[in-house]
Amino acid sequence: MADRIGELAALGTAFLWTLTYIQFTFAVRRLGPSVLNRLRLLAALVLLLIAHTILSGLPVPLDVGWAEIGWLSLSGVIGFAVSDGFLFSALLHLGAHRTSLVMSLIPITSAALSWAAFGERLSGVQIAAGLITVGGIMLVVSARRSEGTEAGKRGLGIGVLFALGAVAAQSLRYIFSVQGMRGGLPPLSANVLQIGSATVAIWLFAVIRGTAKTSFAGLRNRGAFWATAGGACTGPFLGVTLSMVALTRAPVGIASTLMALSPVFLLPASRIAFKEPITPRAVVGTLLAVAGVALLFLY
Repeated sequence: MADRIGELAALGTAFLWTLTYIQFTFAVRRLGPSVLNRLRLLAALVLLLIAHTILSGLPVPLDVGWAEIGWLSLSGVIGFAVSDGFLFSALLHLGAHRTSLVMSLIPITSAALSWAAFGERLSGVQIAAGLITVGGIMLVVSARRSEGTEAGKRGLGIGVLFALGAVAAQSLRYIFSVQGMRGGLPPLSANVLQIGSATVAIWLFAVIRGTAKTSFAGLRNRGAFWATAGGACTGPFLGVTLSMVALTRAPVGIASTLMALSPVFLLPASRIAFKEPITPRAVVGTLLAVAGVALLFLY
């Protein structure tokens, strides 16, 4: 069991991200993307500081080089302040399952960026895997719209654009995170730096715009409060930390493939939470997308 800790962490990450998609889909419909992004980052940072203090005796890591701080700060701002702002807008337009499927493009775009930045080559099988994943996503996204999402073809197109923006930014976060953790920084410490930099950036922007004071008004809705708090716990706190454990304790290909199972878990979860129908088209498209991700990394 100890030899499989990375694989177990990856599966746990996929499950936690499934819960996160459900909770944030509920919250974004009541708070809006910008407010939700600010509040969940603040909640996640508080949880991370408490956890880091308990485990290391200090709220933040001190023995970190400036290069690591720079890479992880850039990773945090792009991956959480920018990417998740796009993500929450996509959730509003597409719903949880469709958004998670588009987000499964992250491993593919990460591989493409690694090829461009580091010269890592893609085989013919890996290129075919990318096309299979894109085909599966298009099959599901082009189907009938989910209940509770923004209606109309225009809303669908906008939602896909937001999701693709989230994919691009999140792929950059993965690359910058790898750079920042090359010195052996523990995953929890790296996450503190990432979430901390993103929280400072997004709240500073809110102060400049004069919207910081109104951010807490929506939490008077008890459902929105618990969905935001729960999503912050399962997402940027537990989910991201566990994903870093998976990436450092298991082969990247296996870990990435297991973490990409969230769309599969979301099929029954979205049915239960939002009464979204499980159609044969959704099942086939989801399995194709996940199979493409698996092929990308395992061959």
